[in-house]
Amino acid sequence: MPPPAIPGEDGDNRPMPFAPLKNDTFLRACWREATDHTPVWLMRQAGRYLPEYVATRAKAGSFMGLATNVDFATEVTLQPLARYPLDAAILFSDILTVPDAMGLGLSFEAGEGPRFARPVRDEAAVGALEVPDMDRLRYVFDAVASIRRALEGRVPLIGFSGSPWTLACYMVEGAGSSDYRLVKSMLYGRPELMHRLLAVNADAVAAYLNAQIDAGAQAVMVFDSWGGVLADGAFQDFSLAYTARVLRQLKRDGADGQPVPRIVFTKGGALWLDAMRTLECEVLGLDWTANLGAARARVGEGPHGKALQGNIDPNVLFAPPARIEAEVAKVLDSFGRPHTDTATRGATHIFNLGHGISQFTPPEHVSVLVDAVHRHSRAQRLAA
Repeated sequence: MPPPAIPGEDGDNRPMPFAPLKNDTFLRACWREATDHTPVWLMRQAGRYLPEYVATRAKAGSFMGLATNVDFATEVTLQPLARYPLDAAILFSDILTVPDAMGLGLSFEAGEGPRFARPVRDEAAVGALEVPDMDRLRYVFDAVASIRRALEGRVPLIGFSGSPWTLACYMVEGAGSSDYRLVKSMLYGRPELMHRLLAVNADAVAAYLNAQIDAGAQAVMVFDSWGGVLADGAFQDFSLAYTARVLRQLKRDGADGQPVPRIVFTKGGALWLDAMRTLECEVLGLDWTANLGAARARVGEGPHGKALQGNIDPNVLFAPPARIEAEVAKVLDSFGRPHTDTATRGATHIFNLGHGISQFTPPEHVSVLVDAVHRHSRAQRLAA
């Protein structure tokens, strides 16, 4: 899908160009290039902790009313950038838009989170699944293009999807789960059925991310939010293999002809870093249980290393400002001094939370965190 067209003076349609990028620090870190500070963005940075988000959601009437309205989605994506000097924007959407487009009937109940009206729990339901017509997700791609234009080159825009396994968890359970009993029962009892479900999910996710890339996303991220609930062996067979299937299908260049880095985040996945090193992606995200220095030594160095993203505990943001600054310094010092040779590629770090920001986070504490990341990381690079 090309960038949105506008009428030319002679009545023809021509692509609307996107503004040149003014701050490419995040993208350079993705490509393991030297930067003058560690870039920072936050998972769920557009969300319920911001009063302006709450006000916009009230106007929209519901979460899906917000996510499916291009103007509202654009507005809330840009809200955190108006408050904080973040180094990237991330599309406002939900990881469950793909199974919703498959016809499973997504809704969000107050206080209960997402729920599917038609969960996938037997052979007939799995057999009926297919990669959805991407026109059913046109609202997402229109939002990507709208956000990219509205950013005016301020920072790059990240697109995203849930991983095939994470989508399967919601599709089989029908909602969130505390024990994953239903989806794991299918995995162990009918593994061939689970593989069929995951194959459809992987191809759907790839098509979805490719359409986001065509619409203007400058990086894409796969959220394997529930990969860490799997046993060793099961993770490799039922999560990692299908994330790899997604990555192999992704377009390498975006709407503006620039290469698009790929990010994979597996919550609870630090023990499988050596296996994830083989993924066809540029960046690996880590939750707060991982030691960044150890991860750097395992997968961040060398010509085929990965950039690392993460990984402060989101609950640090409830501490007093001085403690937030101290914890930021700990995370940056754990990774160590990034490489500074502009002529080569080497170990790089993108600062983020170890998971999504809490809705109860004081907005002023986010400002403390972002400023501390920029300040301390600049000082790191100047150290002898």
